[in-house]
Amino acid sequence: MHQLPLPVRLRTSSVFSSFFAGSNGDVVECLQQQRFGASPVVFLYGKPATGKTHLLQALCVQASEQNRIASYVSAADLLSYGPELLSGLEQHAVLCIDDIDALLVDSGWNRTLFNLYRDAEEHHGKLIMSAKQPPAAIQFPLADLASRILAGTILRLVALNDADQLHALKLHASQRGLILPDETAVYLLNRLPRDMVTLCGFLDELDIASLAAQRRLTLPFVKRVLDISPRMA
Repeated sequence: MHQLPLPVRLRTSSVFSSFFAGSNGDVVECLQQQRFGASPVVFLYGKPATGKTHLLQALCVQASEQNRIASYVSAADLLSYGPELLSGLEQHAVLCIDDIDALLVDSGWNRTLFNLYRDAEEHHGKLIMSAKQPPAAIQFPLADLASRILAGTILRLVALNDADQLHALKLHASQRGLILPDETAVYLLNRLPRDMVTLCGFLDELDIASLAAQRRLTLPFVKRVLDISPRMA
């Protein structure tokens, strides 16, 4: 098999310094400090929009900065391109597979993942997966894969509470060079879906709009941008 080019580019904002941990401080510290134990498997799970993608990409950025070979790929891309997308990645120091739920219940992909596990074990690499549910709740077709994952490092991400979401939103704004007043941040939290993917996506719109209009993120300005935003259509 020849190696296909990975269809994913890491987001420049997906670094550990831009992730507001809140109640997930121990999980983020474990990932950042790479306290994974002997098993090559790390399994990160949590509800959608809790930051799994951000953290997997941050791990790849960190590994690259340490001159270690790392790659990130989503399960959706694997389903689209097939196992050939993984060709040549077996000896990576860090291989992250995001949203892996659908692959874990498929017998063919179970065999592929088990082979990746053995490659990571042989080459002292780490196979880092993310999913919506814990491995104990998954019906694995391949018992050998289930036992290996269950013996690895298992980490749970929880959703941020209201106060933490406010701090996270302001942190993401500051990463973009924006000053987000508290009243504006509270207004956004009350108007938009309470997940960081949507909130940070709208910050991108605000960044462009404020630059074009040369305006600060005052409440009247943000209300106007929100009223014409396609996200609210």
